[in-house]
Amino acid sequence: MSKIEIYTTAQCPYCVSAKNFIKQKGWDYQEIRVDTDQAQREAMLTRSAGRRSVPQIFIAGVHVGGYDDLVAADRAGRLRELMEAAA
Repeated sequence: MSKIEIYTTAQCPYCVSAKNFIKQKGWDYQEIRVDTDQAQREAMLTRSAGRRSVPQIFIAGVHVGGYDDLVAADRAGRLRELMEAAA
């Protein structure tokens, strides 16, 4: 299993941006579609404390948030710390 999990839908431009951002870093991720699997949508809601928007991104089980949160975590150095801690 990948250290990075991204809950997505097919028609979400922020999901595409998040996946491209992670790819640019050279990291792998597991995409979890919530538009085709209601059980995964429920899991996302539980894991993200009720956040309904996508993407919802987790690194080593830690909730990072959405795309804007991902970029902010990278700028703050938190993203690298999470990835190093997960290694």
